[in-house]
Formats: sequence, C-alpha cells, structure tokens
Amino acid sequence: MGITKVVEIPVVTTEVPIGPQHPALHEPIMLKVYADGEEVVKVEVNTGYNHRGIEKLCEKNTFYRDIFIVSRVCGICNAVHANCYVRALEQILDVTPNRRAKFLRVLSMELERIHSHMLINAVMAEIVGFETLFMQIMLDRERVMKAKEILTGNRVSADYMMVSGVRRDIDEVKRDKIKEILLKLKSKIEYYKKVFEEDETLVKRLVDVGRVKYEDATSHSFVGPLARASGVRIDSRASDKYDAYDEIPFNVITRTEGDSWARMMVRWDEILESIEMGIYILNNLPSDGNPVPDERRLPRRFPPGEAYTRVEAQRGELTYYVMSDGKTQNPYRVKIRTPSFNNIVNSAFMYVKHTLADVPVILTSIDPCISCMERVTLIDLEKGVRQRIPLKQLSSGGRK
Repeated sequence: MGITKVVEIPVVTTEVPIGPQHPALHEPIMLKVYADGEEVVKVEVNTGYNHRGIEKLCEKNTFYRDIFIVSRVCGICNAVHANCYVRALEQILDVTPNRRAKFLRVLSMELERIHSHMLINAVMAEIVGFETLFMQIMLDRERVMKAKEILTGNRVSADYMMVSGVRRDIDEVKRDKIKEILLKLKSKIEYYKKVFEEDETLVKRLVDVGRVKYEDATSHSFVGPLARASGVRIDSRASDKYDAYDEIPFNVITRTEGDSWARMMVRWDEILESIEMGIYILNNLPSDGNPVPDERRLPRRFPPGEAYTRVEAQRGELTYYVMSDGKTQNPYRVKIRTPSFNNIVNSAFMYVKHTLADVPVILTSIDPCISCMERVTLIDLEKGVRQRIPLKQLSSGGRK
C-alpha cells in the first residue's frame, strides 16, 4: 500500500491598487486591495493625497474670516461646517441667536442633507450600471439646489451662517417656493426608494455586501448612516438638540441589516425625514425678530475661553474645538474632526471575503469625503522648532 503525500499549494495573492484617481468616486484615496483570485483577503487604506492646511489657516486669520474658510472644507457640507464653527464662537462670546435664525439654520442644513444623500445614492446607481437612474436622481437633486439658492443665495458655498444669526431672511414668496419644491420632491424620493427596494439588480449588488454588525460598528467608532444602518442609534441632532432641533420633530432612522443596501435605504428615509422637517419649519417659522444681526455691532475682541461643538453632518458626527487666548482677533487653536476620518480609516475589514467587483460598491455605501478629513501644515523638526512644509516638498516625500 503506497503512501500519499499531501502537497500544500501556496496561495497567490495579487495586489490591486484602487485609486487614488478613483473609478467609483472622484475622491483622492487609494485602497490597496490584496486578492486571492477574485476574493479580497486584505485591504490597506492609504490617505494623504489632499492636504490643504485648513486648521492652520484658521489660526492665521480672524475669528470672523474663518467662517468663510471652514465653510470651504467641503463643498457638499459647507453649511454644517460653518454652523459647528459659528456655534463654538457663540459659546465663547456667550451669545444666542433668536428662534427664527435657529429655524433657518436647521432648514439650510437639512437641505444640504437632502442633496448630499441624493448625490451618493445616484452615484451608487451609476456604480452598478444604472446610468439613467443616476441622471434622474441628479436632475431632481437640482430642485434641492434651487431651494438652497432661494434660501441662502447660492447653490453650493452658501456662506449662510454668522455669529448670532444668519445672513439672509426669507419672505412669504420665498417660503412658498421652497415649500412647493419640497412637496414635489417627496413623491420622487418615495419612487426612488421603491426602486432600491425592488429592483433585482440593485438588490443583488447591495444586499449582504459589506455587512457591518452592531458590535463592529461600535468597536470601530463608526458614525452617521454607516452606524445607523447597523442598528446604532447615534445622531447629534437628537442627543445635543442644538439650534432648533429641540423644537422640530423628527425620527432617528436606523436599520439592522448593516449591509450596503441598508446604508442606502437609511439615506432615502433620512431624506424623507428632512423633507418633513423642512415643511414643518416653513409652516412654523417664528416671527420673533430679525434673524440677520448687524455685523458692525458684533464683538471684535474675543475673551479667553474654549468651546467644543458638534453637529450631525451628512456623513455623521462633525466636531470643532476652538480656543481663544483673549489676546488677538485670531483663534489660538482650531481643531476639526470629521465623520469621514472615523469611517474611512476604520473600514478596511468591510471588504474582506467579498469580490473585487464589490469594492467600489462598499466604498460608495460609506460615502467618503476625503477633502474633509485631511489637513496638515507643519511639523516639529527639532525640539521647540517648527517649520512649515510646502506642498511641493510634502508631495516629494520631504526631499528638498
């Protein structure tokens, strides 16, 4: 009787770089994917392609100029960045906007949430091959951009927030126009939600792909729709009740499936919630004075102090830390922590055991915003010595 010798065949792993010029999203991030055939066995998340020095730039400009700087951290969520920063200044100054201003602030941020969620859901449709659905969703998103323009004066960079109020009020004509847009949009969103629920191709490409369990979502510090799709009830609007969120009724949307499909469905339901919130605001807008303060009467000198504020941005919890030393008109320190930082850096495990074709789907379901999360300006070369590093030198690996 012969002896059979068992020979182990080594697994051949192929390294597949996805990005930084990305096939799924126009975001500068690289996923270094290691695959055994078509199956993903490991993923390394590489960031660092988009440094702009926002935090240090804020420390080199005045408190009030910084409102325009922070609103340009991200074009899609500029109002929430400005709101979080402005509320930090209001804490240091101990000032409070009136109720009408708070309602208008919430309206602008919810309009941003609607168009941001519509954008990423449209991109998901494009990723799985539905270019017509992508164009239809983007066409209806233009209605939301029009509503934002009516409210703030601009479609994208609104520059709407200011200390102790907002920069523009609305009259009855503008109120009716925005309300009409939201009412027409509601039926469209319900239709798109039904498509994502019933279309066979969408369901096959999204269901059970990139599943995140409740315990994994909490242990990896996920925030926003990524966490809520796994059953984690986390929402700064409900916990902090900043601005007028303590007066405006809304539901925190959660699901338990935890996969890519659930993350997109959470966004559709959140859009419907935001539409209802917008209609409620327009129907119950307070008339307790002018929401636009006189900039000439705002304090020029900030007292010493510090503030930590957070806001529920489209992708999750966004926080600002602002410190004033009381000596200059510039903040001593501005620190920003964005939701994409938590979600992207900790997401590598989500791709494992899926196919290469699933990688763009999972990444899109996270809704990454890389421009929000990357900021660097200087390093310590020697003890007590700091030197600014030009972007050209940084990109060359530090070589002069």
